[in-house]
Amino acid sequence: MKIVSTNPGRNYEVIGEVEAASEADVEAAVALARKAQPAWAALSLQERCNKIRSFLKVCEANLEDIAQIMSKEMGKPISSSRDSITQTFEEFEDYMEQAEAALAPNVVFENDSEKHIQTFEPRGVIAAITPWNFPFNNISFQVGQPLIAGNTVVMKPSEEIALFTKLIAELVAQSDLPEGVLVPLVGDGSVGEMLVRQKVDMILFTGSTQTGQKITQIAAERSIPVLTEMGGSAPGIVFEDADINRTIDMLAMARFDNTGQYCDGLKRAIVHKSKYDEVLKTLKDYAQKTKVGDQLQESTKLGPLVAKRQLEKLESQVADALEKGAEVIVGAKQPDGLQGAYYGVTVLTNITPEMRVWHEEVFGPVLPIVTFETEEEAIALANDTEYGLGAYIFTEDIEKYRRVAKQIQAGNIAHNTAWYFSPKTPFGGYKKSGNGRSQGAAGFHEVCQIKVISEEK
Repeated sequence: MKIVSTNPGRNYEVIGEVEAASEADVEAAVALARKAQPAWAALSLQERCNKIRSFLKVCEANLEDIAQIMSKEMGKPISSSRDSITQTFEEFEDYMEQAEAALAPNVVFENDSEKHIQTFEPRGVIAAITPWNFPFNNISFQVGQPLIAGNTVVMKPSEEIALFTKLIAELVAQSDLPEGVLVPLVGDGSVGEMLVRQKVDMILFTGSTQTGQKITQIAAERSIPVLTEMGGSAPGIVFEDADINRTIDMLAMARFDNTGQYCDGLKRAIVHKSKYDEVLKTLKDYAQKTKVGDQLQESTKLGPLVAKRQLEKLESQVADALEKGAEVIVGAKQPDGLQGAYYGVTVLTNITPEMRVWHEEVFGPVLPIVTFETEEEAIALANDTEYGLGAYIFTEDIEKYRRVAKQIQAGNIAHNTAWYFSPKTPFGGYKKSGNGRSQGAAGFHEVCQIKVISEEK
């Protein structure tokens, strides 16, 4: 089966096609990873890191090719694509710096006659299913720690970035990574299902809640661990003492960057009544000065959505809100003169709980806004979701922030401009946003078997 790749920013023109992996290809990939894993784990940590760095150097030499194909396939502005590649290099280095301490054996119990040593061993072969919204970042985010810890990985990115996946496979082959250590596969959801049903030792998944739940059921059949990072509908609470001029860039970034296609993006604004008019004005100003356009133009701030299907879903969510009484402050339409999966910066008010933009995950540049009067009301609105990945709180009162953050049902809480995302910081969600944590020492421990060795003294 051929995966046809199109450009969502140029009226879905075909830019290439790639043969999807067959079931035989998937089986061969897992067998190759299984064969390579013992030798990979037997290398010292430094030897593994050096081989990973050889792959990163190959990528660095091909940075512009990677950036161009990322932008063409999923719509990320070209300047953002380049920045994300550089950021990924930094993330890998951060993980490699953390690894020695995170993976070191440690004594957890000791008395006069014995001691218990906690050790960390790689799980083996890991299946990684990655999304399209941050193509290159996901190589570090979902693959970096497993590889460093001594696992081998078979990675199946989204079919929306098939040409990107093919390119990464070619760059892996040019590096010093041993054959089978990192095996990218091209394919759609059916290939992903083939992969997770193989005899792998762990599954890593980032994507929709529906798919993540299905993968979790598959993992349960074999009693293997699964780490999921799924949907999100992060609240952004703006309290009466918030400094909007100081924090508007953070608020806008958390909702509209990457054309609103962030799992943990700020997707519901909960604004104190006294700040309502100011927030609306600053968001309207942001919309007017933000260029939505062709993703390959250097001046573009927001490119298209990833695909026509994503645009259609977003339009149906907004239409539902408007039918139920929502009011448009700005946007709610495709920009004039652009052909493709474009959608303008959109702010909606008069939101009610039954609207899809409130209770569903909205993956696009649409921000519904509700108001509140009391702290308790704000917390209740923030927690009125089946998701719990991220949350954003805007206040100059640190005690209020700490009090409210403690009550928000989410795995990651940001304060004003202090965002929580870092390679050293565990990342994951509550409720239907997933299970387990990536990044930091916790991320290393998730992809390892913990073995306790007790010794007589």
